[in-house]
Amino acid sequence: MEKKNVPELFGSMVFDDRVMRARLSEDVYKSLRKTIDENAKLEVAVADAVAAQMRDWAVEKGATHFTHWFQPLTGVTAEKHDSFISPSPDGGVIMEFSGKELIKGEPDASSFPSGGLRATFEARGYTAWDPTSYAFIKDHTLCIPTAFCSYSGEALDKKTPLLRSMQALDKQARRILKLFGKDVKYVRTSVGPEQEYFLIDKEMFEKRPDLVYTGRTLFGAMPPKGQELDDHYFGVIKPRVSDFMEDLNNELWKLGILAKTEHNEVAPAQHELAPIFSTTNVATDNNQLTMEIMQKVARRHGMVCLLHEKPFAGVNGSGKHNNWSMATNDGTNLLSPGSTPYENAQFLLFLSAVIQAVDDYQDLLRLSVATAGNDHRLGANEAPPAIISVFLGDELTGILDAIKNDTPYAGKEKEIMKLGVHTLPGFSKDTTDRNRTSPFAFTGNKFEFRSLGSSNSIACCNIMLNSAVAESLKQYADILEGAKDFEGALHELIKETIKKHERILFNGNGYTDEWVKEATEVRGLSNLRTTADAMPHLLDKKNKDMLISHKVFTEPELYSRCEIMLENYCKTVNIEGLTMVDMVRKSYLPAIEGYLGRLAKSVSLMRSVSDKVKCNYEISTMEQLSGLTDKISEHVSSLEDALEGLKSCKTITDTSASIRDEVLPKMESLRKYVDEAEMLTGEDCWPVPSYGKLLFSVY
Repeated sequence: MEKKNVPELFGSMVFDDRVMRARLSEDVYKSLRKTIDENAKLEVAVADAVAAQMRDWAVEKGATHFTHWFQPLTGVTAEKHDSFISPSPDGGVIMEFSGKELIKGEPDASSFPSGGLRATFEARGYTAWDPTSYAFIKDHTLCIPTAFCSYSGEALDKKTPLLRSMQALDKQARRILKLFGKDVKYVRTSVGPEQEYFLIDKEMFEKRPDLVYTGRTLFGAMPPKGQELDDHYFGVIKPRVSDFMEDLNNELWKLGILAKTEHNEVAPAQHELAPIFSTTNVATDNNQLTMEIMQKVARRHGMVCLLHEKPFAGVNGSGKHNNWSMATNDGTNLLSPGSTPYENAQFLLFLSAVIQAVDDYQDLLRLSVATAGNDHRLGANEAPPAIISVFLGDELTGILDAIKNDTPYAGKEKEIMKLGVHTLPGFSKDTTDRNRTSPFAFTGNKFEFRSLGSSNSIACCNIMLNSAVAESLKQYADILEGAKDFEGALHELIKETIKKHERILFNGNGYTDEWVKEATEVRGLSNLRTTADAMPHLLDKKNKDMLISHKVFTEPELYSRCEIMLENYCKTVNIEGLTMVDMVRKSYLPAIEGYLGRLAKSVSLMRSVSDKVKCNYEISTMEQLSGLTDKISEHVSSLEDALEGLKSCKTITDTSASIRDEVLPKMESLRKYVDEAEMLTGEDCWPVPSYGKLLFSVY
């Protein structure tokens, strides 16, 4: 592997600002920067000039093809490659790439999920360049980040609504800042998504049909040792994994991805990578790339990277913590307390906007992370529960209580806090503990949304978060813009917001039964435990009205996404169910029967030698396994019937409910008996690698 120093390596495969400044003329560069920074229209002549330099740069780097790289509603990325070559009159070829090809592509859209937005025969789709996300070279191909839409203009991807939501928040945040005397060019959200993952041996992976087909183990008895000693967390990184991480960092750094932190996570074979913050759409692109490259690099090292949220029962699942904040073009973080009264009033107003957004649209945040895989993860082993709540820590909660009640705050300045008059009493970045059971935690100058699953695109949750906060800010701006006494109106607005939405604030243990009861019965918070419970709420009137009013989605786009997400949930679980049936009938039952036959032969052989041999172990094991085979056979048939019954469901909502209520419980029951049989069957007869081998073989 070629060794370069990090500054030389970083961004070497990215057509970033450094390259553009060096290669573009001053006029072209300024025009492109205006498009990137201020959403100004891109002129055709500028696009042609950029395309020419982009092509020359890419060819110099060894690229032979280009592609519009986009994120359809499959949850993974897509690309169609075209070479730069065009025929020349002398029979050779020339390398061409026009502004038109840069700006717009036309992939076939017929086989991508559309949720009824378009018919299969309506094949045309368009990709449109997102100049705010830099082009890059991957596998000798120039990749141009793009949005993806249908022939009639509906968004068929995750990037388009994300960009719309960022635009909505920018518009409303600038209205608020103007009231504080600040005229900024833009407000952008930024994200640092922490990525958890498992590494297992490739040879072991290929012997597990459930991992190959579904990404998670559908069966498996726990080994004698799991994560109970906490010895893996932050432990010494083993050489094989360290080599993988070094290789991964080099690949990510080439693509300008700010990979920063790496460590062992809690479960055996589990690890984490965390990047530095970047603008939300760029962070989304980078995280999609990170997941792809993790899997490629792992295979290069004889391993497989598992991104499923719960690949192994009984140990921690993998999440993706979405660290979210808002900042102006000059780098001012709007979620950081300031040093002047006005700055702190501004901070508290933006803080209130987030609190209100989470309370008003807790269902949208929950459904934005809802997948079949994440349903297995939420609620235990350091994953937050399905109930959405906000953690602020004791000090900031105390400050809000003092404002709400117009009472002295018992901090360094024991006086009533009238906004615009007093500063925050000594509040600083790290005055709160962390709460690992909280779905949405304030961590000093950002919020950490911990509910995302490790395989999720971060676009979904940030679309909902940006949009919900934009709605809060819009309501505030509508009130404050017409106020005669700005400071009085501001104080009253924050005070009333805290009173109205304090039910969403919770600093305690989110795992307890007491919290579930208090949250649902006393506070009236929603507890949408599964994807089947959560996803239909996308079409609730309040949610549709908000998302449509901010032009984040059209009504048909919302219906399509509800359809697609429920369909994906149903297909995922159906594949898992069929895989279980396949493994039981083709592998597990024959293996158990084979072991029973071996035991029977042993008994027969031993008794042929001496009729005094009791064979208690063999006979007891045979009796237990024989009973289990009957149970397994009974439950696999029951699961087959439940899967067959899905075909009679009339709507995708009915299908998802049947999966939740019928299929998943039967899958759990079947697993229970197979796992019991594993503990009784000789290891050499068991047809797949055990949990112990999967979790510890890399080391």
